Amino acid sequence: MKIRHAAASLAALSIAIAAPHTATLAQDSAEATASTPTNDLQELVAQVQVPFEKFELENGLTVVVHEDRKAPIVGVAVWYNVGSKDEPKGLTGFAHLFEHLMFNGSENAPNDYFQYLQEMGATDYNGTTNFDRTNYFQTVPRPALERALWLESDRMGYLLGAVTQGKLDNQIGVVQNEKRQGDNRPGGLVFYEILETIFPDGHPYQHSVIGSMADIEAATLDDVKDWFREKYGPNNATLVLAGDISADEARPLVEKWFGPIARGPVNTPAAAAIPTLDEPVRKVMRDQVAATSISMYWPAPGITSEDLAALNMGTQILGGLLSSRLDQILVRDEQLAVSVSAGNFDFQRVGLISVSATLKDGVDARVLEARLKQLVDWYIETGPTAAEVERAATSNLAGTIRGLEQVGGFGGKAVALARGEVLAGDPGFAKKQLEVLASITPETIKTAMQKWMTRPAFTLVLEPGERDATYQEASSVTAGGNATERDRANEEISVSLDRPAPEIASVPSLDFPDFERATLANGMQVTYAMRDAVPATYVTMSFNAGSASDSAEKRGVENLAVGLFDEGTATLTSQQIAEEREKLGVTINTGGGDDRSSFTLSALSSNLAPSLALFGDIIRNPAFNESDLARVKAQTMTGIRQQMRSPQGIAQRAIGVELFGPDSPYGGVETLESVESITRDDLEAFKDAWIRPDNGEVFVISSLPLDTIVAQLNEAFGDWETPETAKGEKDFSTMLTAAEGGRIVLINRPNSPQSFIFGGQITPLDASDPAYVDFENANNSLGGNFLARLNMNLRETKGWSYGVRGGPQARENTVVYAIGGGVQADRTGDSIAEMIRETGEFLTVNGVTEEELTRNVANSVGLLPGRFETSRAVLGAMQQLALYGRPDNYYEELVGKYEAQTTESLDAAARSALNVDDFLWVVVGDAEKVAPQLEQLGLPVEVRELEGAQLGG
Repeated sequence: MKIRHAAASLAALSIAIAAPHTATLAQDSAEATASTPTNDLQELVAQVQVPFEKFELENGLTVVVHEDRKAPIVGVAVWYNVGSKDEPKGLTGFAHLFEHLMFNGSENAPNDYFQYLQEMGATDYNGTTNFDRTNYFQTVPRPALERALWLESDRMGYLLGAVTQGKLDNQIGVVQNEKRQGDNRPGGLVFYEILETIFPDGHPYQHSVIGSMADIEAATLDDVKDWFREKYGPNNATLVLAGDISADEARPLVEKWFGPIARGPVNTPAAAAIPTLDEPVRKVMRDQVAATSISMYWPAPGITSEDLAALNMGTQILGGLLSSRLDQILVRDEQLAVSVSAGNFDFQRVGLISVSATLKDGVDARVLEARLKQLVDWYIETGPTAAEVERAATSNLAGTIRGLEQVGGFGGKAVALARGEVLAGDPGFAKKQLEVLASITPETIKTAMQKWMTRPAFTLVLEPGERDATYQEASSVTAGGNATERDRANEEISVSLDRPAPEIASVPSLDFPDFERATLANGMQVTYAMRDAVPATYVTMSFNAGSASDSAEKRGVENLAVGLFDEGTATLTSQQIAEEREKLGVTINTGGGDDRSSFTLSALSSNLAPSLALFGDIIRNPAFNESDLARVKAQTMTGIRQQMRSPQGIAQRAIGVELFGPDSPYGGVETLESVESITRDDLEAFKDAWIRPDNGEVFVISSLPLDTIVAQLNEAFGDWETPETAKGEKDFSTMLTAAEGGRIVLINRPNSPQSFIFGGQITPLDASDPAYVDFENANNSLGGNFLARLNMNLRETKGWSYGVRGGPQARENTVVYAIGGGVQADRTGDSIAEMIRETGEFLTVNGVTEEELTRNVANSVGLLPGRFETSRAVLGAMQQLALYGRPDNYYEELVGKYEAQTTESLDAAARSALNVDDFLWVVVGDAEKVAPQLEQLGLPVEVRELEGAQLGG
């Protein structure tokens, strides 16, 4: 099946609100297979090296610098020691609201911050808020580092003159739509219930990060400015620089830009006791979910607890490893559940342990609930085995080593250093946790589980059904129901100190790796590049199949088959495969897309030979056992049911059929009926026709030389012979090249606080055309990023949406252009009208401006070094080059192509590809509220009920 990673990087031990270690499919067995070497855990820990230097400015700013010279980029992260737990009554949601406001410009950088970030060529940029902290991060080319420090220091020290009532009103509307978007998802109200039940009234962790909409609505400009003065001083912040810089180089730059900022009040993180429920609590909720889930929650200690590693490991073994206890028993052996999970959310002051199982169709929920509780009790009583602990530790450490390539973003080394410093007072905290993990014993884990998981638990049952009618939608607290439209032209900004932006002295250079090629003994071509920043190897075997290989009568064969390759071979059970992976510290992902089916191995180079042996067995010898087929079918069908209830999933299922037709390779979707009809013979036929050496190619990124790679690949695959059956052929004869546009399909999803809009058109574009890059950059003005016109209009000006994007969706044989986003329900018609107007004007009277051209070209050139920072990114680029027939030097030639672009060339590219009158619009929302709005647009409207509505729940 498609894999989830046990702990894929250093950031897995570093992110405060990261999802807990979870599992999809695994079994447990007492016996290990004999072929796998045992890893030395201490040796693996020794490979995790993130050295740093730390210093403090006179104003109290803490600075941590990690030097990594592999690429000319620097990850910049600023963490403020303030989160939602620090909000007093009446000001809930302020930390998150301020995260938004701090992107809306400062005194010397008055425009949206994304503009300045794009001008620098930044990648991996964003900001987030959680219970414990607020952070901002970006990865920038080394020549742009000083500009990034200027930008971050301006919002730290010189923000308030740029905070206006118009910005505040607009961001209140954006936050409301962020809440609507989250609430609108199936199960979107569950986390509120967890917090309110686990934590007593007045507890700092009881209210959600997004907070009370009534509190947000009541915020005055003075409230907001006072909040900033109290919480965002340099002595309440940590700056981390990770990448192509040393501490000696960093100090004068940091002193220059941050040194003059005055100290502010110190925010002492709110004290918060670990609660204990007086007695077990059980509640039932209903929502538009595909299947009943049973979840159990226990309060736990925070990040600095001596029990942290034991609880993380213990829950991983219970329900997070591929070979977890719950997977083995509930999913595989007894087949009561289609999925399980277990994990430990570790916040600063408290934690939250969770264990969950999702019901298999036809099983009595009471049986699953009773069995889940019985198994949890049994595990707490007996604890894990030594073999389980070693496998869990190896998986974590191997994933961490592979993750050392990334310096910034959501999960890079800067995150680990910043989180350790801000929440635990030690930038090296994550590394020390790995050392604990490597030496932890089963007894230690059992003791910690018994200490915390024998306390009263909160059991939450989420059933399919209608939501509680008492739910209050975000706009219910807004007088008039809508955000005030922002008047940018008349905003007045006061500048307390003139701080001109430093120049970016040079253009960053892209060092894209050179490719080498070889041919395996079985005839498969290998495309290889060396990357030795970490001792890891990545191998993708890509086959010319994908979902487009499905026949119209058997939609879903490719997805089901690819998902079953790693569920058992002729000699290994699914459980044995899972254990082998964990002992080797290897991940194996199966999947693909419309045009290709792929298998990707991520391994430590020292373990490559046995890893490839396992990889080869999975690809060459899938068993397709009937019992596994039945189980994975049930999981797949549950996934389809869930997609049929998710607003975005509903729209995605509909748009392809409407654009291409149901019988087209790109138009059809798998259904409950088609998946149910698939037999083992269908899977065998798929394998023989499509997954074969004469239909595939190999892509490798490794720290090992090519001759070593070829020798080890030949050992695993060299004698793989092409079957005698005919190779598969795809049939595109029925595919439409133009769809019936100029119409709206409204899919009724009652009681939706938001509508999801998906507009699309089949274009004449060809992704293999060298001029395709012109269209991509033209679209950066219309829909391709945060600053594009569609998003700036509907989010940053109107405040009707949390975000709207538009862009090309390239396939091997066609390119679709699509616009998508969620909007508040009462502005659905207005939003489509604005999308049509904005797109139409862009294609006629208001094309790409000189300002947009300059910004888009600078961004496209500047981001190239950061875009290919990791081996995984290069591996993906390799496959894109092959799919679209692009030359090896394609990315290195992009700079010249970007610099040659003009407003005229970009306008021509967009106008030859798009016609807004040909757009087909799919809207998922409450038809009673939305249909009257759509009728005012002058387009034909077809109202449909939800697919599968007859299934109930």
